[in-house]
Amino acid sequence: MGNGQIKVITGVRRCGKSFLVFRLFREYLKEIGVPDDHVIEVALDDDDNEKLRDVGSLSRHIKERILEQSGMYYVLLDEVQLAITREEMRNPDVQVRLYGLLNSLMRKSNVDIYATGSNSKMLSKDVATEFRGRGDVVEVHPLSFSEYYSYVGGDKVAALDSFLVFGGMPLVLAKNDAHAKREYLKSLFNEVYMRDIVERYEIERPSVLSELAEDLCSSVGSLTNANKISRTLKTVRGTAVDNETIAAYLNHLTESFLFRCARRYDVKGKRYFEFPSKYYCEDVGLRNAWLGFRQQEETHLMENVIYNELVTRGYAVDVGVVEVSEKDGDGKLRRKKVEIDFVATKAPTQVYIQSALSVENPDKARAELRPLLAVRDFFRKVVVSKTTLPPWVDDSGIIRMGIYDFLLDETLLS
Repeated sequence: MGNGQIKVITGVRRCGKSFLVFRLFREYLKEIGVPDDHVIEVALDDDDNEKLRDVGSLSRHIKERILEQSGMYYVLLDEVQLAITREEMRNPDVQVRLYGLLNSLMRKSNVDIYATGSNSKMLSKDVATEFRGRGDVVEVHPLSFSEYYSYVGGDKVAALDSFLVFGGMPLVLAKNDAHAKREYLKSLFNEVYMRDIVERYEIERPSVLSELAEDLCSSVGSLTNANKISRTLKTVRGTAVDNETIAAYLNHLTESFLFRCARRYDVKGKRYFEFPSKYYCEDVGLRNAWLGFRQQEETHLMENVIYNELVTRGYAVDVGVVEVSEKDGDGKLRRKKVEIDFVATKAPTQVYIQSALSVENPDKARAELRPLLAVRDFFRKVVVSKTTLPPWVDDSGIIRMGIYDFLLDETLLS
């Protein structure tokens, strides 16, 4: 509060941004004695405020309520990207007008601004430039497992099993039974997210967008790119679509926070590969809903949950690539690239993590350890498996821990 910067609260729709600002923060302002007429609230996703989905109208609505020398005003804007219409999105000057409005409000010494939005391109990616270093980004995510478990309690094994199916969208916890949870998540994906993307970006081929989302959901943790997806849709589904369209639709899905992209990173060379990358769902419940709760492979779901947990904790997460030597069928030693599931970085620390549902099979265990052992630096190396055993360190210095400890105790990575 009062730091002279605009607070930009971003995240996928229905994850709790509006509740955070318009309920919790609004109640706090009232508790500390801020008068009602000094809190200016505009929810642009409310049909009653449709006339304010115009930068000029929004500017007049806010500024006419602010009096100089009359104490601090708090401006709370919900889904601020809706101030730009579909037609205006093609005109960069209109986006500049929106940023101009917010910057002009920041120049007032008695105004503190909070804006929520569900479009990363128009908000969080532009904060550093458009708000001239005067913007704070606060990312809100669906509930983490620790938050989920703090509410449901009980047996943590049963709680995680439920979490892997229904995820952490807050209102899921208000549903009484599994059927109600499933129907709510299905409606979210269809009626809120997909419809919003189709309308906002004027998608000409919504069926392709739907097939793309389904492909990303079913291939969580698999390397892919626009070219590969294009070939898959043509071969498997008989849908012919060019790479440029797939790339654009991928951007729309990630900009809306439905999916996040993890790029491949050469650990030794310290550089990124241009492609392919991996995509993870922002919430596993939404992922399962889009697939009709048919494909619920624990391996993929656990990997997705680990990725989301790292992002929620503020890590930058990449897919690690290292070279190892192995003998081929002729006994010759050859070099090959192998992957570390996650290279998680939060300066000044870094940690390498492998997700392994089970490490009881010796061959599987060796395969999981090989990439970690090929890394020659001294950052922590971790294997997370589905076990309730307490964490321990093996003879190679690799930390072994169960998924429950990993999700419930943040200190284990520090």
